[in-house]
Amino acid sequence: MNTRISIVLVSSVLLFSSFLVQNNLSKPKTPASRNPVFKQAIYEGKDEVYQNNPLAEGEFYNPILQGCYPDPAITRKGDDYYMVCSSFAMVPGVPIFHSKDLVNWTQLGHVLDRKSQLKVENSGISEGIYAPGITYNPNNDTFYMITTQIASGIGNMVVKTKDPKKGWSDPIKLDFGGIDPGLFFDDNGKAYVVHNDAPDGEPLYNGHRVIKIWEYDVETDKIIPGSDQVIVNGGVNLADNPIWIEGPHIYKKDGLYYLMCAEGGTGDWHSEVIFVSDNPKGPYTPAPSNPILTQRHFPKDRKDKVDWAGHADLIQGPNDTYYGVFLGVRPNEQDRVNTGRETFILPVDWSGEFPVFENGLVPLKPKLKMPEGVVNQTGKAGYFPNGNYTYTENFKSDTLDYRWIGLRGPREDFIKQTIAGLEIKPFAVSIKEKKPTSTLFHRQQHKNFSFTTTLTFNPKSEKELAGLVCLQNEGFNYVFGVTKNGNKNHLLLERTENGKSTLIASVAIENTTNLNLKVEALGDAYRFSFSEENSNNFINLGGTVSGDILSTNNAGGFTGALVGLYATTANDTIFTK
Repeated sequence: MNTRISIVLVSSVLLFSSFLVQNNLSKPKTPASRNPVFKQAIYEGKDEVYQNNPLAEGEFYNPILQGCYPDPAITRKGDDYYMVCSSFAMVPGVPIFHSKDLVNWTQLGHVLDRKSQLKVENSGISEGIYAPGITYNPNNDTFYMITTQIASGIGNMVVKTKDPKKGWSDPIKLDFGGIDPGLFFDDNGKAYVVHNDAPDGEPLYNGHRVIKIWEYDVETDKIIPGSDQVIVNGGVNLADNPIWIEGPHIYKKDGLYYLMCAEGGTGDWHSEVIFVSDNPKGPYTPAPSNPILTQRHFPKDRKDKVDWAGHADLIQGPNDTYYGVFLGVRPNEQDRVNTGRETFILPVDWSGEFPVFENGLVPLKPKLKMPEGVVNQTGKAGYFPNGNYTYTENFKSDTLDYRWIGLRGPREDFIKQTIAGLEIKPFAVSIKEKKPTSTLFHRQQHKNFSFTTTLTFNPKSEKELAGLVCLQNEGFNYVFGVTKNGNKNHLLLERTENGKSTLIASVAIENTTNLNLKVEALGDAYRFSFSEENSNNFINLGGTVSGDILSTNNAGGFTGALVGLYATTANDTIFTK
């Protein structure tokens, strides 16, 4: 009898255990995260310039890096080309790209990808990393990235590597002032640093700067004290009161030394100028045909306008043809710059004594002929996209795409990739503060674009908010997100201009599971809309608003607009009753 009872009990336990397993009840469930989760993000660029100028065989689009990729610098080892750009307070810092042909580029990552290298946590967005230079030294088979870190008292610094694909050293602080340093390694083993600096004594006028040179000790990575001297005072002709001579690079060709600099300031008077000497420390004589690159003399209403061209670097490319990379901007129909300073390229004619950018003194065109033998693979096989394209991110990869960036702090401090999507752990910091924010950003790379994400979030208080942000800087931005208003969830659109926030519109939202949020821009006209779960019927909130605050014209600074996935526990929106 007891045996039968035991058999029945054991059978009952096994059946109950099977029921638990089948219904996933055998162990306590982990509570669902209260943090906002972004299921996906879709960026789509739709610029008319690409629709109206389709590529023919053997062509590629200019710029080669769209959106906020300013101040390009380039170097070469064998058939490998490496290019870097400014990153200011974006983290990681200094995006680095690789190419075999100057047309098709892959992003290797970032030069400054550790906290020990980058200390911008309290910086304004246009502080931080300025104008990096990258140079390969064949004398010791080493790559150098030299820059100015306007943050934490670091100033001018250099990092090194034997292989740009395998990471860079911690910063070595350099003992000189000014900005925009560049390294030159002569074939006799000597090395030099050139940089922008203030003149000795009082400036003669606003924008009066000089170019200095120092000898550089490669063994100790220090400048040699007392070796400095001014090699350019003011610019090409001091009598003309030239402004903001900066971004210097030295090249050696046919036994002569060429010093190339930006002149005119990084605005509508920007240009590139060239000097020559038979000694790296000068004296330097300006070319009679300066500038060798500018867009400043043309009608403001020209078609497919590119402006502000300058801050260039030269490289000997495929088939021994010279090329120059440089920054430029493409204003919208209101002549405002939202996409920021982008990276362009042109062939360079150096058949005479001085280099000249081919078609760099006429209005720039959106297309170029490819180097002979090169096939355009942009946007394919891992190469960086160009022109109009759609980028879909479902956050299911083990690693986050390099195009996603943080602001003032590492992405890894606030993101977690889950089965449900990207979870953001919100900081008690708003987008309006000069502190690391819990925001994952993508650059605005087109005048006409859309950015859509799917959000699940149930805020518990008015301090909690998650959604989209369109940002030029901490004082100029739009926030489009879900928060609490009383005992109801509300979706709001808030505009911040010069630090003052205004609630444009809000609406109560019943279901905030898989809520679709979208921002669309047609030039200066931005529209924010939403749709509830499993619906493609988007509803506009706030009408059409101006992108003026997302331009450097209004907000100032040196960056382009960013659009991001944002979460905070420091929301300060004031709802009207």
